[in-house]
Amino acid sequence: MAANNNAISPSQNIPPFAGFNYQFWHVKMKTLLVSCDLWELVENGFVDPADSEEVPRLTATQHNELKEKKKKDAKALFMIQQALDEAIFPRVTGATTSKEAWDLLQDEYQGSSRVVAVKFQMLHRNFENLRMKASNTVQDFFTKASSLMNEIWSLGEDLTEQKIVEKVLRSLPPRFDHVVAVSLKICPNIH
Repeated sequence: MAANNNAISPSQNIPPFAGFNYQFWHVKMKTLLVSCDLWELVENGFVDPADSEEVPRLTATQHNELKEKKKKDAKALFMIQQALDEAIFPRVTGATTSKEAWDLLQDEYQGSSRVVAVKFQMLHRNFENLRMKASNTVQDFFTKASSLMNEIWSLGEDLTEQKIVEKVLRSLPPRFDHVVAVSLKICPNIH
């Protein structure tokens, strides 16, 4: 008997979502769905010709493919539903596909493309204005910088390692000038 490659194993915990930290839940849930080979259905959806005139014209292979897509989509929808707190679940009870449920959650907790654009602008401004104060420890500064970078990444922005290093070096107080000088000597492509 063939193993089901997209089954949820007992070691896979579905990340819970109670209405806060959507960006982090989104990343965890997407990773789980990718690992179960379900993400493409959630992201792109699929056309269900069930109510159309095409159904009688489908070949046996096409019927089987459609049946498999429906089964995988139901599994993805179930995983999304399982992740939701009782207070959040009613928001997706009308969703009949995983894409529909995912999009509803994304619109409500991440916002429309305009809201995301505003968040990007705010995060970029915060990133550009980030400076290590003389009273900060290096650990405190890196924690703050990492948190900001993770928020930017969670919205889909790809900050390059070079850009991050350059920003950190520019943000250090004068007492770290020797670190900046050595870094620029070791890595001349940093500006």
